[in-house]
Amino acid sequence: MAELPDLEVFAQILSRRFKGKTLKELEVKVTKKLNVTAAQLKARLEGKKLSNVLRYGKTLHFHFGKEILQVHLMLRGELEAIHSGSELPKYAILAFHFSGGEGFALVDSLRAATPTLNPDVAKAPDALEMDEDYFTRVLFKSKKMVKEVLMDQKKIRGIGNSYADEILWDARVSPFSISSAIPEKILNKLFDSLKSVLKEAITAIAKENGDELRGELRDLMKIHGAKLKKSPSGAIVKSEKIGGRTSYYTDEQQLYS
Repeated sequence: MAELPDLEVFAQILSRRFKGKTLKELEVKVTKKLNVTAAQLKARLEGKKLSNVLRYGKTLHFHFGKEILQVHLMLRGELEAIHSGSELPKYAILAFHFSGGEGFALVDSLRAATPTLNPDVAKAPDALEMDEDYFTRVLFKSKKMVKEVLMDQKKIRGIGNSYADEILWDARVSPFSISSAIPEKILNKLFDSLKSVLKEAITAIAKENGDELRGELRDLMKIHGAKLKKSPSGAIVKSEKIGGRTSYYTDEQQLYS
């Protein structure tokens, strides 16, 4: 599943490649997740220039003048480049054909990726935009495990399973810690880790991808992954389910309860 750093890089690539180009045709292949009809979506977007592509939480926002198309890739959704005259990728949901002959397709074998025209403004702040005071208040108020809070999109948008593990390891905080039990100075460290881990991942993925819309990059992970047996500092990587998802951690991480 693409997470915040992957999506940030996708937004950068799409902006570089398609910003300022006119959407000549929008092919709608799957309609079940749309909040408008296919005809309405085409009428609102076709013929307009793409003014920007931005990431908000776990979604991409395609700005066509006053119209915004939000895309949530969900679990298996991907973006694939397409060219004029070529066949669409298998499992295409939407295909964007721009002036100049290039474009891209939203693809998902599960058909769960969700396009939304002019979505409501989310109330929770983005992980990279929230301030430290907000972060501290949210965790102080919660009796849940800290990893659950980090991944709660109604409180903090953008952090998924993989990067929650990476952030917690970087701060040396156990994912099983009760949020409200974590000392303030440790929360400050966790906030710093959140920012640095995500920003470093964005830089690394951007360097690796260049201008290609590749899938999410996991080679940079330090503890999250079944193939990783030890952390960079030599501790054994363990795994356990939290909220139905596999979490990776080490004994280097302090438990607060």
